[in-house]
Amino acid sequence: MARSSSNKPPEAPTDSMPARVDPCVAMLVDKPPKGPEWAFEVKWDGYRLAVHIEPGRVRIITRGGYDWTNRFPSIVAEARQLRLTTAILDGEAVVLDEQGRSDFGMLQRALGRRPSAHEPGEIILFAFDLLYFDGCDLRRLPQRERRRLLEQVLAERKDAIHLSEEVEADGEEFLRVACAHGLEGIIAKHRERPYRSGRTDAWRKITCTRRDSFVIVGFEPSTVTGAIGRLLLAARRGGELVYVGGCGTGWTREESVKLRELLEEIETDAPAVNLKRKGAVFTQPLLVAEVEYRAWTDEGRLRHPSFKGLRGHHDGVEIFDQST
Repeated sequence: MARSSSNKPPEAPTDSMPARVDPCVAMLVDKPPKGPEWAFEVKWDGYRLAVHIEPGRVRIITRGGYDWTNRFPSIVAEARQLRLTTAILDGEAVVLDEQGRSDFGMLQRALGRRPSAHEPGEIILFAFDLLYFDGCDLRRLPQRERRRLLEQVLAERKDAIHLSEEVEADGEEFLRVACAHGLEGIIAKHRERPYRSGRTDAWRKITCTRRDSFVIVGFEPSTVTGAIGRLLLAARRGGELVYVGGCGTGWTREESVKLRELLEEIETDAPAVNLKRKGAVFTQPLLVAEVEYRAWTDEGRLRHPSFKGLRGHHDGVEIFDQST
């Protein structure tokens, strides 16, 4: 699609393009908000990415600030075809299953973290915001205006870059349908708010089951040789890590063995949390687990947690708190 100057917001000044933008992160709430000022989208389960389009190059930056351009060749190729001078797209890289649902495990395999039949070319980007466009920093604009410009920019894209569609529906009904179809949840965005980095109630996530990321601070060995019995998890509260319980399900035998091998590489004699556990092996707080759970107990522990995958790696300490 050829760039049209008519897409450019009037009276917007020429702004220098930021090298990186910390993403806006949705706040977890129990119920969808009500009112015409709220827009709804599917909550995608993947890697949060910013696609920086500049004259002569495209960069893909992760939520943690790492350059992963070479891991997403199909997205890079399509970004070049947009024929934009400068832009920053905010979105989620995913791999879809046969039912059209995003699958984080399939995404990890496509990126080469585990043996897989999935190719990197199967990864697509669902773009849901436009932060910078044609010399203008759009973050000061309300969400509805950024959305209008994004729809124009991506009007003809259907390959590696897709527009994350807004759904015109009551939030509670949309959540019910999303859960019935096996989706992770929905996102609500306030149409009148500007883009703000960090966690904000202008974006709200409502999940079919609660899902978040926790730091792994150790493990308990399994009775099965070489495997893990339970992961010991922590969350950051008041500037420090606090133990939130153990997780003993959600992995295969093979995944358990691989996970233990990773953790044994970062063993430590100094626990990152105030915890005494006989037989436990403590680790440096460098790996992050994505965990699905039902609720919190009164003691601040996870209820019925299940391991869903790693969102971090110890060689660079990439931390993905939650995709969106």
